[in-house]
Amino acid sequence: MIQQFGPFLLLLVWLCTSKEAMGQQFTVSGFIKDSTNGESLPGATVQVLHSTNGVHTNTYGFYSITLPAGNYILLYSFLGFESKAVALSLNSNVTQHLQLYPRSYQAREVVITDKRKDANVKNTDMGRAELTALQVKKIPALMGEVDVLKALQLMPGVQAAGEGNAGFYVRGGGPDQNLILLDEAPVYNTGHLFGFFSVFNADAIRNTTLIKGGMPANYGGRLSSVVDISMKEGNNKTFQGEGGLGLIASRLSFQGPIKKDKASFIVSGRRTYIDLITKPVINNTSYKGSGYYFYDLNVKMNYTFSDKDRIYLSGYLGKDVFSFRNKDRTFDVKIPWGNTTATLRWNHVFNQKLFANTSLIYNDYKFKFSAIQNNFDIGLSSGISDVNLKTDFDYYPHVKHHIRFGGNYIRHTFTPSTVSGQQDSTRFNPENAFKKYAHEAALYLMDDWEISPRLQLNAGVRYSGFMQIGPYTRYNRDATGNKTDSTVYGRGQPVKTYGGIEPRIILRWSWNDFSSIKASVTRNYQFIHLVSNAGTSLPTDVWVPSTYLVQPQIAWQYSAGYFRNFSNNAYEASAEVYYKSLQHQIEYREGYTPSLDDPEKDFVFGRGEAYGMELFVNKKKGRFTGWLGYTLAWTWRRFPDLNNGNRYPAKYDRRHDLALVGSYDLNKRWTFSGVFIYGTGNTTTLPETFYFIEGTLVQGYGNINAYRMAPYHRLDLAAIYTPVPKRPNKRVKGSWTFSVYNVYSRKNPYFIYFDQEGSAVNGTLKVSAKQVSLFPVLPSVTYNFKF
Repeated sequence: MIQQFGPFLLLLVWLCTSKEAMGQQFTVSGFIKDSTNGESLPGATVQVLHSTNGVHTNTYGFYSITLPAGNYILLYSFLGFESKAVALSLNSNVTQHLQLYPRSYQAREVVITDKRKDANVKNTDMGRAELTALQVKKIPALMGEVDVLKALQLMPGVQAAGEGNAGFYVRGGGPDQNLILLDEAPVYNTGHLFGFFSVFNADAIRNTTLIKGGMPANYGGRLSSVVDISMKEGNNKTFQGEGGLGLIASRLSFQGPIKKDKASFIVSGRRTYIDLITKPVINNTSYKGSGYYFYDLNVKMNYTFSDKDRIYLSGYLGKDVFSFRNKDRTFDVKIPWGNTTATLRWNHVFNQKLFANTSLIYNDYKFKFSAIQNNFDIGLSSGISDVNLKTDFDYYPHVKHHIRFGGNYIRHTFTPSTVSGQQDSTRFNPENAFKKYAHEAALYLMDDWEISPRLQLNAGVRYSGFMQIGPYTRYNRDATGNKTDSTVYGRGQPVKTYGGIEPRIILRWSWNDFSSIKASVTRNYQFIHLVSNAGTSLPTDVWVPSTYLVQPQIAWQYSAGYFRNFSNNAYEASAEVYYKSLQHQIEYREGYTPSLDDPEKDFVFGRGEAYGMELFVNKKKGRFTGWLGYTLAWTWRRFPDLNNGNRYPAKYDRRHDLALVGSYDLNKRWTFSGVFIYGTGNTTTLPETFYFIEGTLVQGYGNINAYRMAPYHRLDLAAIYTPVPKRPNKRVKGSWTFSVYNVYSRKNPYFIYFDQEGSAVNGTLKVSAKQVSLFPVLPSVTYNFKF
């Protein structure tokens, strides 16, 4: 490992120390926070006036800038806040903490973002998008349920998994190729109501970052994208609350200081009341006891011990429960599923140039199914749970260098399927042979180096390793799939090991203050896989590890783009092209039917490629804000055992994707917004022939995904009414959100099935294709309040 990283480390040390050797230098460092609630301001700018030198705060609001001895004026700024200039006579190291004041509380809520005005031109980020909770809450929502993942679907390169679904695909990758983090904890199933709503409560979220191209080296384990969601820290100045009453769910959040200016908390909950609304109706039918509900609970606390130490403890608990009962209780089904995450983080400042964050993370996803019919009951469960220890360092050796390095270790436990049952007094509860265990670990090193005012380089390398361990029994099979013999591995004994180096390089060249060209090359490994037989992620899908049979997925992605700002940074524009090659992709074999056997025996493996172009124009200032995103893309797969070995379009191949998003602040009372979406129809596999075998109608299928459904398009509108309180100091302030989903009631295709009419006996049988659509025009109203 040291030999692999050695030359890179020596180069970085030489680059970072050569300039310091030229003269005596000192460091200014500290934290920048919001004066109204004490929360850190990530991405705030610290600029040396009358020079090109400057830095940004990290995720926790920490900054460090090293300069030669002398007199300086440092300008601290953050969009939506009053800038503050501080004069310094730098002849020793200085610790300078600062609180910035919002221009006005209302203005802050509208315009706050986590990046400087010209960040898209000046930094090395590619394929990156950031959304705050306030931006998301302005977008029209299905049933009034604000959803951050559906907001991300409006970005170029991101495709919705289906009508109303919170799942998404990024640049030709599958749903399992997106790493979704909530306060650093992976979330393996992100959907409520079988995927129609995400598990993320907007009231608990501070900001969301999507990275779909040029993934930096501190992220790993997935091929396509990272969605990094940060929860609010909690107000350490005063107590406050907010919530909302919607058509299907209500929310309530409360936050405040535990110890003023040192410790704070936030608690946020959400629950649907579909079951409560339908209960009076169902109780008068033979389906009494049937119902569905989901809930979320977000909790976060933090404590500042000193200027050098701070801890955070955050957690999430979410669950869906579906139940069905018929008359006389002869058939009873219950399906609960949900996520649990917990993150303990420790921030430590070693010195004015070195900042560290160490995290202990637990996450667990479980799905259960239980059914009782007469005197027979059966249970099925699956899931995945992890324990993760990681540490990340930020090192600021020079004003032109920001070095990050660290590592992590994950212990995985996979439960693809566990079956139990009972009939009368006979109980069936076998020890499941398909439970799997694995270690995953990684080390990374990266440097964001401003070589000159025009040229900036973000170079990094990551080494990832994965080991499947026992207890495990490996079966050998003959040509027909029957087991012949086996190899038994004891607890902790290595079964199969994989690993590899993942280089990440991003280069930015700018010839003026409003234009730049960027290019990136990245390699990614993915060691865990979501096995799905549907077009989107469902609770019944299972996560499986890389094994002696299942190799890790590997992707190379190449991208390049032109970035341009207009009208004093009021408009951002970019055009990016990309090419992605994918190895060791996984699908089910042809003719697969679900079984209780190890799913590995039903896998087939192949390759894929994706390429395309993305256009993005974003208006950030003024009463009218919004963006236009357009994607032209191709996504292909080739499996030797599928489609006669011929290349075919992936189920998420979509040629054109267009999203128009706009918001207009008419006055203090009214804000109007709208979204228009157009997309080429999804690919699908349909039967080409119909024939009879012994009186049974049989369908003959053609090539995989050879047909496309009709194009998808939809218009959503919303209006937010905020009454101006008669008393300025009124404690409770409310607003009304009126939205209409699918304004012109477009019947968008969800799936196609074939219906039979007539009789084959008398020759009147007709088979016709019929389209199923889900949502017509749907109005909704939500009342939101703060106190």
